[in-house]
Parts: sequence; C-alpha cells; structure tokens
Amino acid sequence: MASANTSWSEENFSCTICLDVFSSPVSTPCGHNFCRICITKFWDEQVQSKCPVCNKTFDVRPDLQVNTLLSEMATPFRKSLRAKEQPCVEPAAVPCDFCTGTKLKAVKSCLECFMSFCQTHLEPHQRVTILKKHRLAEPMDRLEDRMCKKHERLLELFCQTEQVCVCQFCTETDHRSHPVVPLKEEYQVKTSQLEKIEAEVQQMIQERKIKLKEIKDTVEMSKKDADITALMRCIEKWQDDLKQMVKERLKSTVKQAEDLIKELEKEIEDLTNRSSELKQLSHTKDHLHFLQTFRSLKNPPPTRDWTTVEVCPPSYGGTMRRSLDQLEEILNMEIKKLCEDAELKRVQQYEVDVTLDPDTAQPRLILSEDGKQVHDGCVERKLLDNPKRFTKQLCVLTRQSFSSGRFYFEVQVKDKTGWGLGVARESINRNSFIIVTPETGYWTVYYEEDGLLFSDDPDVRLPLSAELQKVGVFVDYDEGLVSFYDVEARVHIYSATGCTFSEPLYPILCPSLYDYKGNNSAPLIISPVNQTD
Repeated sequence: MASANTSWSEENFSCTICLDVFSSPVSTPCGHNFCRICITKFWDEQVQSKCPVCNKTFDVRPDLQVNTLLSEMATPFRKSLRAKEQPCVEPAAVPCDFCTGTKLKAVKSCLECFMSFCQTHLEPHQRVTILKKHRLAEPMDRLEDRMCKKHERLLELFCQTEQVCVCQFCTETDHRSHPVVPLKEEYQVKTSQLEKIEAEVQQMIQERKIKLKEIKDTVEMSKKDADITALMRCIEKWQDDLKQMVKERLKSTVKQAEDLIKELEKEIEDLTNRSSELKQLSHTKDHLHFLQTFRSLKNPPPTRDWTTVEVCPPSYGGTMRRSLDQLEEILNMEIKKLCEDAELKRVQQYEVDVTLDPDTAQPRLILSEDGKQVHDGCVERKLLDNPKRFTKQLCVLTRQSFSSGRFYFEVQVKDKTGWGLGVARESINRNSFIIVTPETGYWTVYYEEDGLLFSDDPDVRLPLSAELQKVGVFVDYDEGLVSFYDVEARVHIYSATGCTFSEPLYPILCPSLYDYKGNNSAPLIISPVNQTD
C-alpha cells in the first residue's frame, strides 16, 4: 500500500464538493476526482449529469468506479490529519458545522459563511483566494443570531436607547444619535441587575405560595363549616332545601378555589422556570447571548395581582336563621353557637405572629425576653428618651404594624382584674393622658371592676357571661372592621364597623396597674392560635 507523501498538501486529496479528504474517491471521464457519495448526490439533484469542476456534460450518467490508487494514498493522509484534531467533548465547545458523524471542535468561525470550521475544514479559507477575504473570528455558537440582519455584520455594540444589540454600521445609520457601548460593558451592567430581578421573582413565588395555602385552607374550612348534620336532624320541613343550598354554595366555593389554585400553581411554575433561566443566565460569560436574552427575562412573566384575591367561605348562618325562625328557642341558640364558632375559625386563619416592642413600653412595664408577655413592674424605671415610648399610659405596642389586608391575634387575660387591648394607629399621642376612643386613634376593649366595655365616647358596655380567659382581635383594614372574640366560649363580643384607617395599625396591650395588695399581677400574654375542629 502506498504511504502518504508528506510533501503533498491536503489539497491533493480533497474533494472539491465536500472539501474534505477523499472518501471512496471516484474519477469522472473528464479526469476529475470526487467522493462517491458527493458526486452521486450532486448528480441526483441535477437534470443532466455534469462535472462540478469543468461543467462537462454527460448524455448518460457515467458508471463510476473507486480510484484504488487515490483511495490508498488518501487513507493514511486522512488518518494523519484526524490525529491532530480534538473531538468536541467540552460542553461549551463550538462544533464544526461541516463535520458529519462525530463533530470535531471548531477552531474558527467565518462571519461571511455563518459557519464554524474545524482545522481540516478551515483549510479552504486559508488556501482559496476568494475565501481568504472572509472575516474569521474565534469559534462562536449560533452565528446567524450574532449577525446584524440588516448589515450582515457582527453584533458588537449595545444601543442603550432602544436596548438592542447593534453592529458598527447601525451606529452610522438608524442608531446614529443613540448612545452605544461595547457588549462587555452593558453585560456588566445587566449582570448587576440580575440578582435583584431573581430576588423579585423569588418573592413573587413566595407570595403566591402563601396565597395558595390560604385558598386551600379556606376550602378545608368551608368543608368543615358545611357539616350541619346535627341541626338538620331537628329540621324536617326545610331539610331538602337546606341541603341543596349548602351543596351549591360549597360547590361554588370549591370550584372558585380550584380554579384559583390551578392559576396560582401555573404562575408558580412559570416563575420557577423564570428563576431557573435567570440563574442559568447569571452563569454565562457570553456577553451577546446574555444581553439578547436579558431583555426577554428582565420582566417577570405575566401574572395576576393576588393581593386582593380571596375565596370567601360560604355563609350558612343567616339563611338558616331565616329558615328556622319558627323552631324552638334552643334550636336558635344552637344555630347561633355554630355560626359564631365558624366565624371564629374563619378569622383565626388570619393569625399573625407579633411581639412586643420594648422601645414603646411605658417605663413601669416589664416585658418577657421573647416579647410575648407584659405586666406592671410597680416601679417606673429610668430609661432613655424615645419618641415612640408611652410616658403616661400603661401601654405597649408590638414591633409589627399592618397597613392593609386582615390580621388576627389572641391575648390571654386569665387571672387579671384589669386590662385593655386592641389596635392603635401609629400617630397616637404617647406622652399624655387622653380619652381613649377611635377618634383619638384607639380601637380597644377594657376590663375593670364595672365590667367589660369598648372604649368610645361614650363607652359601649358589653355583656359578659363568664370570666374571660382569652380574647381574640380581628382587623379587616380595607373594610374598616375591628372585632373582638371570647376565644374559650367561641363567641363574638363586639365589632367596631365603618372605621377609617389611613395609617399603620399596631396591636396594643395595656396590663393595667398592679396594686399594693398584689391584685392584677398576672401578665397579658400573646398566645398562639389553637383552632379546634
């Protein structure tokens, strides 16, 4: 077998169609050589068989035979070239567009051909006169995306006015008066913004997960509230109508919730995907790809504003009262109890975790380390001046405030002979004794020797059937509602309606004085909600 003549170049063994070293070379009657596959495919696409080099036509397609000598000489030459090539094994490597089968690593990209070439297939650009004029660059993937569609030039600059990548010719025409910077410079700017955008997307995901849980909890609560079997035993005439009413309302609530759940889950999925895309983009060092992709990723995918969306559980109390107004008094009492229990369960789902703020506590007050308890310490301590601190009234605010939506908290008042609690607006007077009313910024209930009352002008006396153990406070900021509940008896105490809130509201606790006889020494305790079925 003939050996490769090292004085010959690859040109002597290259097919003029595929530009690669011959594979099964055949000769045409006019004396030119081609790979069998290349010339066969070329003729299959022609009306008449002709030579691709000299254009000589053949009336009948020639019967081609492998040129044995040329094949033997090309084989070792091909092996010697392939030994110099490196397979495209790195994940970030750009493959050769001309290689068939296993792609080799490209060494250059042509900005005229819009193709990348390995060392072997780059050879014509180093040899053929017209190809030598082509602009070569370091290997780049997606070459067509990197070229200006209008000027067919490399996108090397970034227009800050229109936020698009442009070529040098663009800056002399359509973008002549626009500020432009190199891709790398804009890449650095956008990279610094990426972390903020990703954090915003994560925040949106968390908000939607919270809303998703809220809706699912409402559905579960609605299902529990729909169980009125005990009352239905007492009703015969209206039984079928009541059952149908409950079924339809529950079905409507569940359907509404299921639709919202699907929408939330879809938004969470879209946002999660966006987060993944942002993380992936943050690791790229490809300036052009980064900037081209950044524009489509900088804004979160279209989502709904979920802050005002909620699923309201169906209310059965009012309808049942109207339907059963002829039943015995004991049945009415059971209905009232059931409805109030359901109402308490509904508001308890808006529980918030609040802790007392020592910077607001009147100097006599002692707070626990966890900020959950407060009692009168009898002695007024000398503390640093703080504009937030109560100096006269024996009160303390929480660290947390609320400016929208709904919130609920519970305070244990067990073993106390005097106390006050509720909510107060941020701008209340903290340095003098004032009449505590909604007009002065307080929505509170107080317990003293004369009983339980809502502080107003005049005060509203409230019924007290038994000693209070724990009081629940519910606020609907947007509806202007403040409600108080006897948690142990699971009954509603009082609601202030039609309130106007225009600034942050703070939960407020007033443990009242601890007298010399030791009365009222127990603390007020912010307690976690313990819902019962």
